[in-house]
Amino acid sequence: MELYELTVHELLEKLDNNEISLEDITKSYVDRINDKEKDVQAFVTISDEEALEKVKTIKERNTKFAGIPIGIKDNMCIKGSKTTCSSKMLENFVAPYNATVIEKLNQENMIYLGKLNMDEFAMGASTEYSAFKKTRNPWNLNTVPGGSSGGSAAAVAANMVPWALGSDTGGSIRQPSSLCGVVGLKPTYGLVSRYGLVAFASSLDQIGPITKDVTDSAMLLNLIAGHDERDSTSVDIEKKDYTKALKEDVKGLKIGVPKEYFGDGINEEVKKSVKEAIKKYEEMGAIVEECSLDIADESLAVYYIIACAEASSNLGRFDGIRYGYRTKNFASLKDIYRNSRSEGFGAEVKRRIILGTYVLSSGYYDAYYKKAQKVRTIIRKEFEKLFEKYDVLLTPTSPTVAYEIGSKSNNPLEMYLADLCTVTVNIAGLPGISIPCGVDSTGMPIGMQLIGKHFDEETILRAAYTYEKQAKFRENHKPTFKK
Repeated sequence: MELYELTVHELLEKLDNNEISLEDITKSYVDRINDKEKDVQAFVTISDEEALEKVKTIKERNTKFAGIPIGIKDNMCIKGSKTTCSSKMLENFVAPYNATVIEKLNQENMIYLGKLNMDEFAMGASTEYSAFKKTRNPWNLNTVPGGSSGGSAAAVAANMVPWALGSDTGGSIRQPSSLCGVVGLKPTYGLVSRYGLVAFASSLDQIGPITKDVTDSAMLLNLIAGHDERDSTSVDIEKKDYTKALKEDVKGLKIGVPKEYFGDGINEEVKKSVKEAIKKYEEMGAIVEECSLDIADESLAVYYIIACAEASSNLGRFDGIRYGYRTKNFASLKDIYRNSRSEGFGAEVKRRIILGTYVLSSGYYDAYYKKAQKVRTIIRKEFEKLFEKYDVLLTPTSPTVAYEIGSKSNNPLEMYLADLCTVTVNIAGLPGISIPCGVDSTGMPIGMQLIGKHFDEETILRAAYTYEKQAKFRENHKPTFKK
């Protein structure tokens, strides 16, 4: 097995046994990027030379993860590096400071392999809305990797990075992880600092890990979780070691299966695969029951009203004056505003800004935005009621497997339905993890989602780890890079 195929914990074991060197690891991934990037198109910026130079300076492993490579979604600030959000608006923006998650990785002396492609300003579910390139799914290069963290998921699946950071506003870590056959964890809102993450929807955004397996997910969460006084939404809770939750045991675990996530719009092969996973949980001793989340049908509308409203507000700062792209075609101040934003933003970002401005406008605020916030509270209470009875909720992650590039990009409404199973987790601020649970008849991966109580990442990690050990997805299935 090649080094780039190993998980991070497997690489650490080999380092501890002096079987390999840090330079061996970095070179293996750099060579892999040089081999596969032309097909996958996962990176906005590749830092291969910098990575090879930095690893030479690490003479001893004074921290556990010193010299371990990682990829970063291109909406997180790394000082001195471009942070483009895959947008023409920020094409030449060089971050003047580090995001808190980057500071935490720097404390470990980790190696950055580059910044990963995404839907522009994290708005999309396919990574087709990047201003620079369309990332492709390593399982089938004619299909999308999901989004908006499609570059991160595709890079991990293609073994171009051992693990990566993504951001999740309505499923943007979990959905691409499902489509690319990797593990994606969206932590509880407030567990990981958002300082230095370019905002899409501030009350929904959350940074999290995309990894090859559940063990790596727990290890990376250990590194990035924690209170940050620079983020007013960061929650100060006791520091945990999430790897201690990795026990192969779900006996007596109460799992609720909301029936609303198995209705119309969910592909039959996806349903079948997830239901087979449910049977496996029952065989392992878990108590599984069908339940109902009545408000699920309203969740997409609530999500897109709130997300677009916050996007409209957050993206107001990109005006051609303060920073970002400025048009060369202007005769007045109004021209600068209008032309800079018209030329700098892509179609999907403009669509969401217009939607958000509309629902916040006079006469429509009460009818849409205020009502959506009230329903958001109801959704949160519905989850609390379910968690009085169940430890974990189980659903599909995505309604479908990866679809062909271009097949939905001209139909925004159909694209928005890709978030059907994931948005409620963000609306309620809950933790959720997507793990592979099978493949369809064409060999494309299918993901299963486990949802937990607030700040109870340990339970969903334990449930995911136990299933993973039994299902052995990585051992049985690998990306084909077919065209």
